[in-house]
Amino acid sequence: MELKEFYEGKKVLVTGHTGFKGSWLCKILAGFGAEVTGYSLTPPSNPSLFELADIERDTDSVIGDIRDIEKLKRVFEETQPEIVLHLAAQPIVRESYKNPLGTYETNVMGTANILECVRLNKCVKSFLNVTTDKVYLNREWEWGYRETDELDGYDPYSNSKSCSELVTHSYKNSFFADGSTAISTARAGNVIGGGDFAADRIIPDCIRAVQKHEDIIVRNPFSTRPYQHVLEPLFAYLMIAAKQYEDISFEGYYNVGPDDNCCYETGRLVDLFVSKWGEGARWINKYDGGPHEANFLKLDCAKIKTKFGWKPTWNLETTMEKIVEWTRLYAEGASTEELRRCMDKQICEFMEQMDRVSGKECMT
Repeated sequence: MELKEFYEGKKVLVTGHTGFKGSWLCKILAGFGAEVTGYSLTPPSNPSLFELADIERDTDSVIGDIRDIEKLKRVFEETQPEIVLHLAAQPIVRESYKNPLGTYETNVMGTANILECVRLNKCVKSFLNVTTDKVYLNREWEWGYRETDELDGYDPYSNSKSCSELVTHSYKNSFFADGSTAISTARAGNVIGGGDFAADRIIPDCIRAVQKHEDIIVRNPFSTRPYQHVLEPLFAYLMIAAKQYEDISFEGYYNVGPDDNCCYETGRLVDLFVSKWGEGARWINKYDGGPHEANFLKLDCAKIKTKFGWKPTWNLETTMEKIVEWTRLYAEGASTEELRRCMDKQICEFMEQMDRVSGKECMT
């Protein structure tokens, strides 16, 4: 299926559109010609990709809380979306230790509110809940977790996302068993890319340090994570939502992560960043006694590869080059239009490397 052709003219609701992933997703959808409504809190960081690249122009942007069920109902009734991509969340592990109740309210009841609106609005034909690779009971084993493995995240963030999965499963079985709406979840690995300014994420931490000409502090250089460019899972989400819209047999629960050779130790990832950035950048190992986080985590993505013929597109070498390209442009004071053109360029380059859209016309 040609994604650009599918999404042209489709009414798509994206929750969490002001965040890092949401901003890139809205940029893609706008380039495809979709009618995008975004629903989210104000941008979670300052600066933010949403504001720097003026993503608001690509969407009908609604600032609201997914815990506000009445406002959500009004947005659904007014926009009548055909496809709902649910990205809104409290996404930071350390923040979840500081504010566990707020994390559960957002990630669990927020998801229930979205699903209730889907239930009440028959216009929705395809729903995708984006969760995380951390939903699994982490046994620190060396092989990737499969979709059939036990859900039981350790920290409040991971556990709340496990609960979000279970809420989705219950709504799917209870209210959509008739096939009226296709329901899926996607459990994505660690995403990195240009324009991420979040706290307590390794690449944004690297960028903040080098811009201040300081050493990069790495809390746990030996933790292994499935790192991937932000465009990898976003195109997977779009593919899942489109395919299940056309054929409900594609609904399900999917891991979205890199191949094993891109499951890096954090220290090795920072080495790669330092080599691409240059300018004498360096890092130091400085564990700060923070709360528990898993040491070893990777995903088995055989299901999505088999079901959709999907495969990762960019390796970490290319991914880091794209991050440095966008960040240098921003650091040099690039205009909004220059940042938007850089995003379009990277989206087009990514599409050109995807087997199923190779040689097709891009949006730029």
